[in-house]
Amino acid sequence: MSKLIFVTGASSGIGQALAWRYYQAGYTLALVARRAEEMQSWADKNGLDPSRYQIYSADVAVVDSIVSATQLCLEHQGVPDVVIANAGVSIGIDSAVRGDLDVLARTFAINNVGLAATFHAFIDPMVRRGSGALVGIGSVAGIRGLPGHGAYCASKAGVIGYCESLRGELHDSGVKVVTICPGYIDTPLTQHNRYSMPFLMKVDVFADKALDTIAAGDSYRVIPWQMGVVAKLLRVLPNWLYDKVLSGRPRKKRVTDH
Repeated sequence: MSKLIFVTGASSGIGQALAWRYYQAGYTLALVARRAEEMQSWADKNGLDPSRYQIYSADVAVVDSIVSATQLCLEHQGVPDVVIANAGVSIGIDSAVRGDLDVLARTFAINNVGLAATFHAFIDPMVRRGSGALVGIGSVAGIRGLPGHGAYCASKAGVIGYCESLRGELHDSGVKVVTICPGYIDTPLTQHNRYSMPFLMKVDVFADKALDTIAAGDSYRVIPWQMGVVAKLLRVLPNWLYDKVLSGRPRKKRVTDH
């Protein structure tokens, strides 16, 4: 019997690339996205065997919606071997603008609460089985704050901290908690950025490296590794120098800029 992977945000970008890579590796897929029709079109276009995948329509920003999808997966496909909480948004904000506070709240709802809700129903069954991997997709942007990126940076720092907490809770249970922090990956999420993106990586290359990281059970990995070095260097800069370096840097597009 093939292994099962459950992945959110599977209709595009990193989520879709990971789903395809795991399918190639022989896994059965549990695919979660708000745009179920697009997910089905992708599966049809790529000739996926209907017996090896199932699509669940869910909005990770709504706790009951994503929890319902996870429970349906347990009922129809069983306990996954790998769960990847990948669904996320990246939108610039200006906290002086009232409407952007709503953007901040939705970002946290998707990137943080949605991640925890994705793992929720699988934790106890995985612990009882004594195996599995819960994978949180963080970001290099979660390592240090960037001007205009307050919502995204804070949410991804939250992903890193949450996964570390969960890893401690599940220590010695047999269930691995893996945090993957992508740098700049060529996806629809990054293609409209207004600033340079060093070490930009193709999404299929990222998916290969992520699969290896998860298979190894690594607790934390920055992909590509060069961005991990950059992030560590930025982390040790004193605040006055960091602020000077980032001064005038183009900011992430806000909702009204789209």
